[in-house]
Amino acid sequence: MFSYYFSSDLTLRSALAAITGFLACLVAGPATIRILTRMKVRERADKKDSAVLVEMHKGKSTTPTMGGAFVLGAILLGTLLFARLDNPYVLVAAGVTVMLGGTGFLDDWVKLTSPTKHGISGRLKLVLQGVVGLGAGAALYWGTRAHYSEVTTLFVPIVRWKVDLGLGMIPFVALVIVASSNSVNLTDGLDGLAIGCVTSASLAYAVFTYVAGNSIFSRELKVPHVPGCGELTIVTAAMAGAGLGFLWFNGFPAQVFMGNTGSLPLGGLLAVVAVCAKQELVLLAVGFIFVAESLSVLIQVISFKTTGKRVFKCAPIHHHFQFMEIPESKITVRFWIVGALLAVASLATLKVG
Repeated sequence: MFSYYFSSDLTLRSALAAITGFLACLVAGPATIRILTRMKVRERADKKDSAVLVEMHKGKSTTPTMGGAFVLGAILLGTLLFARLDNPYVLVAAGVTVMLGGTGFLDDWVKLTSPTKHGISGRLKLVLQGVVGLGAGAALYWGTRAHYSEVTTLFVPIVRWKVDLGLGMIPFVALVIVASSNSVNLTDGLDGLAIGCVTSASLAYAVFTYVAGNSIFSRELKVPHVPGCGELTIVTAAMAGAGLGFLWFNGFPAQVFMGNTGSLPLGGLLAVVAVCAKQELVLLAVGFIFVAESLSVLIQVISFKTTGKRVFKCAPIHHHFQFMEIPESKITVRFWIVGALLAVASLATLKVG
């Protein structure tokens, strides 16, 4: 909408998108929380949860969930107002956000209404995420090849290698989206933890997308120039602003949880941005906290199934530290610090090599 009035000033539009995302959350938050509380939309302890963990979190039983809905609304509002809606990267990012938001909503709703307290099956969730990922990969492959010849190229930072994936780029995009989406979902277990890490990651990718979309900066820093990718700076700025706005209510002690309605699409959106900016591999550093959370679960499962022993007291790893009797707020802040430091450090890949 306003992108046409400020079309030449990407920095201004990014700032306005961030402010819009933040203010939209502040305005929508209280009313949304009241509605969710009135409807008794609350987290329900899964039967597979550790009894110790259930006891630790018993004070959160009245906290409403599915607050991710107003985070997504704030991100989309900032995008709608200040990004160019004829840009294919923006359209793919928005589409993935909406579709994974719908998947997360479905999972949350079934979990809340099902007598078994379970959401949709893990297999169905993976299928839905995979379909969204394949759709995004196909849209990027066929929708951007006309003006960007290296759409199928995987860029390896630092060493500056380029690997042509060909049609394999489509399932690769799906893999990145599914992995990132589920990783953020696993991280969302303590008040403010996931959204704080998402916010620092989105700020880092605001820099990557800005550089990728600028022919001068990308040439000087020897990273792929992706025409039109700069518009995703608007999206990442809106995500950072909305993340801070949600943290206003989600910080310890949380007034609302984002639920899968928020965690799945936020992880997916980060992945799409990383893919479009040709910085998919850097996501391992920018989103190190998410990677560590996923690996802790994988290691725990493999160890228990093969040896009958657990490596961690509880997985994901943030619960391991809870079992060590470290206060929840301290765990969260320490994870934020590590996540922010690695997000900043990842920017060094723009110059190294």
